[in-house]
Amino acid sequence: MDDYLVRATAFAGKIRLFAATTTQVVEEMRNRHDLFPTAAAAVGRTATAAVMMGAMLKGEEKVTVQVKGNGPLGQIVMDANARGEVRGYADHPQTHLPSNASGKLDVAGAVGREGFIYVTKDLGMKEPYRGSIPIISGELAEDFTYYFAKSEQTPSAVSLGVLVNQDYTIRNAGGFIIQVMPEVDDEVIFTLEHKLASVLPVTTLLEQGLSPEDLLKEVIGDFANAETMPLSFRCFCSRERVERTLLSLGRQELSQMVEQDEFAQIVCHFCNEKYEFDREALKSLMDQTGL
Repeated sequence: MDDYLVRATAFAGKIRLFAATTTQVVEEMRNRHDLFPTAAAAVGRTATAAVMMGAMLKGEEKVTVQVKGNGPLGQIVMDANARGEVRGYADHPQTHLPSNASGKLDVAGAVGREGFIYVTKDLGMKEPYRGSIPIISGELAEDFTYYFAKSEQTPSAVSLGVLVNQDYTIRNAGGFIIQVMPEVDDEVIFTLEHKLASVLPVTTLLEQGLSPEDLLKEVIGDFANAETMPLSFRCFCSRERVERTLLSLGRQELSQMVEQDEFAQIVCHFCNEKYEFDREALKSLMDQTGL
């Protein structure tokens, strides 16, 4: 089943819903960055949160999520947009730790239990929106729940999950975000809390083969105004963009590359694509500087 996202409402628009399956997206990231299991779980959870946050935007708007914990994984960076496209990486993709006390991948140990999550939204305004919160658990779902409550003043329930096979490939990935809109009455909140208290972990539901629509039915029951959107890994790097970056270094810097290395390799952080420039290619760029 291809990855996709569902956004909907419930209780006459008083509750906003997002659910997504991201197995193929996370597998693409795992393959590109050679993610080890614990790193894959952390990156996958962040990617799932980011694509749902992107679905809250519109048009050409986009969001960047940075998870900067004090664990061995280092920084996780994720870009997502309103079209369901996402890309991202972690500083140390080969991070893998022993299972935690629950016998599960120790995401909190890899991310760290101290640090910050930063969210930057490009909404087409003069200045982007920036929000941040301290990491409270490192498990990420709880941290994003805290982010929505404290930084965006939107009470939310966030559930994120990634299952990794023995051969390190991604078995299942996905999650949901439930958000309470302003001026919701206490009865709706009570009903929602009661439903959430009985919901199985999202990894269990994904393992049962549930679709995003099924996830929402498990969490909320009836919902309305459902819209679906395909999800995909997409990076916006290109050789032309890399050439422009090299040109911006200036003729002197390019000349040093030619004389000292006779070769340049630029690697995109987000997709791990490698762009190689031999001596002749570098000299051609030097000529384009016009100096």
